[in-house]
Formats: sequence, structure tokens, C-alpha cells
Amino acid sequence: MPIKLKGAALYQARWYEYLVRFVLGGVTTVLAGIIAEHFGPAVGGLFLAFPAIFCASATLIEKHERERKEKLGLQGGERGRGAAALDAAGAAWGSLALTAFAAIMWATAPRGAVISLLSASLIWLLCAAALWLLRRKLRAS
Repeated sequence: MPIKLKGAALYQARWYEYLVRFVLGGVTTVLAGIIAEHFGPAVGGLFLAFPAIFCASATLIEKHERERKEKLGLQGGERGRGAAALDAAGAAWGSLALTAFAAIMWATAPRGAVISLLSASLIWLLCAAALWLLRRKLRAS
């Protein structure tokens, strides 16, 4: 399944689907803040990285892909599950790049916020691109 940017997908979602995403993200952020207050910012930061929006996104991706295929008179269940699985794989690969970001941020934090953020962001971008290329190469072989 090739990766594509589909602007029309923004119009497929209903208003309440966006609300679910924002509420889940907000609740996760509040819970991470409560945990940070009680156990410290390092532990709270780990919980802030919880992919709350991913859960809602995966179900919406499955639903929209299934509905799109069913409109054409086809069985869309397998296509929907495949699209959600592809999104999950991307999230897993992306979390590896996020881990690299966190490690660089932690290692360079004593040198200042700006240098930490810039260097960690650059490492994240390079790591994410390298992982994407690696995934393409593995898939091709």
C-alpha cells in the first residue's frame, strides 16, 4: 500500500470524530500532568508520550476504508484492517525515531534548551527518514 497524502480525507471525518481525538489527547495530557505532579517530571514525560490519538485514529481509518470500499459494492473489512495495520506499523517505526529524539534531548539538555531542541529534532528527522527508507527496502526484498 503506497503512502499518499489525501486532503479529501479531512472531509471524511465527522465533527464528533475530531472531538474524540482531541478529548483523548487532552485527557492523556491531564493524566500525565497529575502523574508528573506526584512522581516527578521524568515519569510524567513517559506517560505524556502515550499515543492516545492513535487509538482513535486506527479505528477511524478502519471505518473510513471499509465504508469507502462498501460504497463500491466490495467487501471492505480486509482493506480497512490492512489500512489500520499499516498505520500501526508506521506508529511503531515512528516511536523508534521518537526514542532517538528523547535520548538526544536528555543527553544535550544541560547545554541549553535551544541546542537540545534543534539537535534532537534533527536526529528525529534523520532517524524517521532512515527508518522509512529501511522499511521500503525490507518490503521490496
